[in-house]
Amino acid sequence: MKYWNLRKINQLALDKTGIIPRSISQIFDKFKKELDPNAEIDALEEFKVARYQTVASVKYILFLLIMPVIINQISKSFIFDPCINYLWNKNNHNIFLNASQEERAFAELERFEEKLHFEILIGKIENPSASVINNKMTAKALELAISYADESSSAVKNVLADFVSGTIFISIIITSKRQFSILQSFINDLIYGLSDTAKAFLIILFTDIFVGFHSPHGWEVIIEVILRHFGLPENRDFIFIFISTFPVILDTIFKYWIFRYLNRISPSAVATYHNMNE
Repeated sequence: MKYWNLRKINQLALDKTGIIPRSISQIFDKFKKELDPNAEIDALEEFKVARYQTVASVKYILFLLIMPVIINQISKSFIFDPCINYLWNKNNHNIFLNASQEERAFAELERFEEKLHFEILIGKIENPSASVINNKMTAKALELAISYADESSSAVKNVLADFVSGTIFISIIITSKRQFSILQSFINDLIYGLSDTAKAFLIILFTDIFVGFHSPHGWEVIIEVILRHFGLPENRDFIFIFISTFPVILDTIFKYWIFRYLNRISPSAVATYHNMNE
């Protein structure tokens, strides 16, 4: 592929919106190209550039997605896992990293005790005695201790492995500016090449999922999973504050993007969005 093609792709990635909407300017550009005697040659060159852009973007996306995951799993399984397990068992660390784990463990143990009493009342456990109940409770407590100790050590491994994979991901983006600009141009062409109805549909889908009236429940689940992944306490006040502020900020940014950029590039898509959203 010629270097001027790469420069052309990079230039497309840096194009800014002008006063005239892109949809109107594209019509004039298309009409101008049809009158050009070298239109066939230019069309062939544009096809080669578009094909190269698509192939390079797909490869780059796969590389960005796969490489950090591989690094994460390798570092976690072969480096951090044996080291953390050795240090954890050697120093006899606490079972729980935070109070949230304790509350969940005690709640599970309490439910197990209630289940035992229920089974005794319905006669499922024959000849119940204090020693039998105590042995079952002890076995359950040891099971919970092992489970939450593994969860605590896994949280430490997740922090270290995610830090390494995140560093690799950022390093790839920084060191591959040309591929990133090609990917940016590819995404811009893909998004702005959609029909107005498709753009409006994606906008409504995105806003309803992340900032819709039913999104707080989804955000609550996501935050709890992330906090458990890193071994952080599940502070309800923090979760509620995050849910009440972050979707609002996200909605503001999204509306600003519609007003600032999409309204200039494709005003018909904005009109379609408002009509579909009413």
